[in-house]
Amino acid sequence: MDLKSTNASPVLTDPAPINNSRLGIPSSLLPYPQSGALFTSAMLTIPRKKPGKLDDVRSNGWLDAMISSSPPRKKVLKDFKVEVTSDDTDIAYYSWMLKFPSALNSFEQITNYGKNKKIVMFLDYDGTLSPIVDDPDRAFMSDDMRSTVRNVAKYFPTTIISGRSRDKVYELVGLTELYYAGSHGMDIMFPVSDMISTDHSNSIRSTDQQVKEVNLFQPASEYLPMIDEVFRTLVENTRDIKGAKVENHKCCASVHYRNVEEKSWPTIAQCVHDILKDYPRLRLTHGRKVLEVRPVIDWDKGKAVEFLLKSLGLSNSDDVLPIYIGDDRTDEDAFKVLREGKRGYGILVSSVPKETNAFFSLRDPSEVKEFLESLVRWKQWSAKY
Repeated sequence: MDLKSTNASPVLTDPAPINNSRLGIPSSLLPYPQSGALFTSAMLTIPRKKPGKLDDVRSNGWLDAMISSSPPRKKVLKDFKVEVTSDDTDIAYYSWMLKFPSALNSFEQITNYGKNKKIVMFLDYDGTLSPIVDDPDRAFMSDDMRSTVRNVAKYFPTTIISGRSRDKVYELVGLTELYYAGSHGMDIMFPVSDMISTDHSNSIRSTDQQVKEVNLFQPASEYLPMIDEVFRTLVENTRDIKGAKVENHKCCASVHYRNVEEKSWPTIAQCVHDILKDYPRLRLTHGRKVLEVRPVIDWDKGKAVEFLLKSLGLSNSDDVLPIYIGDDRTDEDAFKVLREGKRGYGILVSSVPKETNAFFSLRDPSEVKEFLESLVRWKQWSAKY
């Protein structure tokens, strides 16, 4: 079956080439050629394979991408909890902030532009609302952050867009007031009462444990059996790599190497490479110390932002200001949509200089919380005057 000819998917073309030079993504990370048949459910047993000779991942740029997307941690003096950084690092960061200024220092500029506009918030989860931790299952947001996000949602339509599965990110956030887009926007949930545009072939009205009635939008639904099979194969083939963790995010699968010794990175990359050779309709993308396997469809966090704005009836209005806050390479697709369309502001969360399509920056989740609290106070003040 060819996805391009089925009515089950709204996506009619494969991803268009993007300008990767700015983000440092090698051309080898672009989608695989569109040949080969789709997955069939005939395979019930998964043969275990050892990784190849490691030549592939050295020559195709995967290892370079893994290193560039995984900056070293700052050293901390355990007794004093003091970060140790060099003067050169500080100078580089402050020079970078001249181009991507702090959203806190630029708050008046942002709110002046947002005055008399409907602000719509989009928030990444890991590294934005919660700190990056060694175990992704323990990436909990604080009660104060949860309260802050709840207050934001009282005044602005708010969506969590995460690479995690929709169910998992909902479990971590636990707020019914929000919209949720899991699997990098490939699995979207929002209450039926808020769904304005329902003319999508992958929109499903259903009963959900989280909310009594919801609309689901899953542009990659055809790939779910394939992703499940790849997930199980990844688990089997990486089980001897100490520290490796594989997660099934429903519409994509991820292999975390945060706790893997760097000398074993070629091995884990080769394992993923060898598996993907058998799945030409899946592609690899890089996150922060994570390899992510996704369907080759023209969909990402930027497309999810556009879809959500259209569904809410807010896509073609000059009176709308979308704000997207995120910390990872996958958030760049959303930043790019907002920048190129001159539609809103992307805010990158980073304590180190990075090439980005964002307009502003914040250093860490604590600054994200401060920015969101300021936004709520500004809205409350505006309502009085």
